[in-house]
Amino acid sequence: MKLFVFLLAFFPSVAFAGAIRLKDLVDFDGVRGNDLVGYGLVVGLNGTGDGLRNSPFTAEIMSNILERLGVNVTGEDFRPKNVAAVLVTASLPPFARVGGQIDVTVSAIGDSKSLLGGTLIMTPLNAADGQIYAVSQGTVLAGGAVAEGQAASVVRGVPTSGVIPSGARVEREIDFELATLTQMRLALREPDFTTAGRIEAAINAEFNRAVAIMRDSGTVELNIAATQAVSTAHALGRIENILVEPEAKARVVVDQRSGTIVMGQEVRISRVAVSQGNLTLTVEEAPIAVQPNPFARGETVVVPRTIAGIEEEEGTGLAEIPEATTLSEVVAGLNALGVSPRDMIDILKTIKAAGALHAEFVVR
Repeated sequence: MKLFVFLLAFFPSVAFAGAIRLKDLVDFDGVRGNDLVGYGLVVGLNGTGDGLRNSPFTAEIMSNILERLGVNVTGEDFRPKNVAAVLVTASLPPFARVGGQIDVTVSAIGDSKSLLGGTLIMTPLNAADGQIYAVSQGTVLAGGAVAEGQAASVVRGVPTSGVIPSGARVEREIDFELATLTQMRLALREPDFTTAGRIEAAINAEFNRAVAIMRDSGTVELNIAATQAVSTAHALGRIENILVEPEAKARVVVDQRSGTIVMGQEVRISRVAVSQGNLTLTVEEAPIAVQPNPFARGETVVVPRTIAGIEEEEGTGLAEIPEATTLSEVVAGLNALGVSPRDMIDILKTIKAAGALHAEFVVR
């Protein structure tokens, strides 16, 4: 119950209080990253690589790499234990230039037990268009460890996945000319008509003229030419730090696995009466073996015996939750029931079904 009270009391002070920078509320159309992926080989493992019998693709890529280096391995039967086939993923940030470096993530796809201490061999990274935009190589920093003996083993973290900081070098740039744009759309991360209207008003007030217009709840369009800025980048740099107070939806989010409940400050509840109790069903099997008397004819028979019972706890009785107009009043009313967080989740769902909880109810 302490966790429930803490989250409800702490959440409103950090979630929607005060104005927020525009750059934290919207995404600029076209200014985005691009996902890259590649297929490569990690070498130098301490006997924790792929079993080539179970991962034939590892032997194939290793043969291709050796042949490119001038080593002919056709027909050779080699089964090293220090190599592993991996998938390499990265995100190419917007406006990345040739020669820049980006981080990559390396993940085993075979039966390798650990990538700890391995080195990724030169791996080209492709985008969705099939073009190579970066090349990755370097020492893998695995995020876990594994130790095993003849009868037991222990694994900590995920040793079959790791990262290479600044492990890829950009070889091709994304063809996107920001300076040629005359219009720029701002996409709200949380679409809302009120918030979009406030963004429009704040931008127009910054330039003292109509340069922005709200198109829908998730889009505000900016007229770059009307801003009279030196360039598109100058215009975006001027507006991205404008402070706007977003309008938050009333929302209750619950996590059934951990019993966590989080409420936004706009949550309201109508006057309602709640009764809650627990019902426990118990079924116990206690079979009895019946044997014949000594030297008598017969056979042992197992006689089933079941003990079943129903126990109902006293519960909270019928408790009234008064109408609440602030989050603190909602917290006080719900805490008055004196139930556990998991029981509180069921109560909130029932109050929502009764139409007394005026908020979006999200279950994860």
